[in-house]
Amino acid sequence: MSAPHPVQEFFSIGEVCQLTDLKPHVLRYWVYQRREIELIMLVKHLLYTEKYTIEGARQRIEQYRRSGELKPEARRALATQTVKDLRAELKAILAVLEGSASPNAGAR
Repeated sequence: MSAPHPVQEFFSIGEVCQLTDLKPHVLRYWVYQRREIELIMLVKHLLYTEKYTIEGARQRIEQYRRSGELKPEARRALATQTVKDLRAELKAILAVLEGSASPNAGAR
């Protein structure tokens, strides 16, 4: 009896295109759930803040998954980014109130 194949947890957009026979532009307009955004923010945090390689981030996420810490870590990454964004917005508002920046300086 052969060992079962491991179940793939994550897929690249190219792999999803092949599996679903959909074009990348169709998948890019998909609506994402909060848990997916949390996971994306965790990947971003591992890559850009913690300086993991892509493979290192993949391994770290797998460690979180095995230990049951994936959801809390992903939520923490989203919360951290939200706080950073709010802090930047508040600084921009403060600069406007102090007269050191124009109202459109912080606009995106």
